[in-house]
Amino acid sequence: LYRDGKMPGLAHLYAGEEAVAVGACAALNPDDYITSTHRGHGHILAKGGQPDRMMAEVCGRIDGYCRGKGGEMHIADFSLGILGANGIVGGGLGIATGAAFTAKVRKTGQVSVGFFGEGGINQGIFYEELNMAAAWKLPVIYVCENNQYGEYTPWRKVTAGEDITERARAMGAAGVRVDGNDVLAVYQATKEAAERARRGEGPSLIECLTYRYTGHHVGEPGKGYRSDEEIEEWHRRDPIPSFEKYMLEKGIASGTDIEEIQENVAQEIAGAVDFALEAPYPELSELTKHVYVE
Repeated sequence: LYRDGKMPGLAHLYAGEEAVAVGACAALNPDDYITSTHRGHGHILAKGGQPDRMMAEVCGRIDGYCRGKGGEMHIADFSLGILGANGIVGGGLGIATGAAFTAKVRKTGQVSVGFFGEGGINQGIFYEELNMAAAWKLPVIYVCENNQYGEYTPWRKVTAGEDITERARAMGAAGVRVDGNDVLAVYQATKEAAERARRGEGPSLIECLTYRYTGHHVGEPGKGYRSDEEIEEWHRRDPIPSFEKYMLEKGIASGTDIEEIQENVAQEIAGAVDFALEAPYPELSELTKHVYVE
């Protein structure tokens, strides 16, 4: 859609990182909160969002989640606890922490999850929010999607230390590193962190080691600063076929079951694309509606 000129703005794909969003969101309750990143469509779908409304939003159409005005980097659905994607590095962390604070004050038992990339681990807001959450024992989980690169820079070139989860432990929060391509590992880590949060034991940081297959965005080829061998190695660890293999080996699903799932998903996405392209663009009068300041 982006390459065909049917999607305004940029397209930051989530391909390769699916196990993080799915594993984390599967461990949450329906009324728990999440905040997202510029790759927010992965989190939207994992939290239960509708593909047709999501697709309409990224295409800038009136039937999208934000009436076509949020686009790819700013999708939200408060009814699902999705408090918004964010184009600012680490921008959702303050929102996730604030949501956790309200949950504690209101004694609702809700947990808040803030997804962010490894670039956000070096932003000042991360330390401010983690300190506040640890001091006040807030029910928040910071999920770092370490896809190895901040735009074009390998994360280790700009991040000190071998284990970023030590930064959480230094503030008295829990910290754990997991294989971000293993959906069950992500699920288990998030489940334990959520249980800890609901017991009133405060925040956790989960670092998920994963990889983005494409460039930083669709218009950037992802070449030059990454080797073909590196990309191929991560493709061999793709979380989707890896989980298919697991289900087959454990007898959870048959080959026929998986084929049926794939066909259903393909049909659902094709229908979502049709829905989006048939929806109208917003009228100019929409410009000043649903905003806080005019």
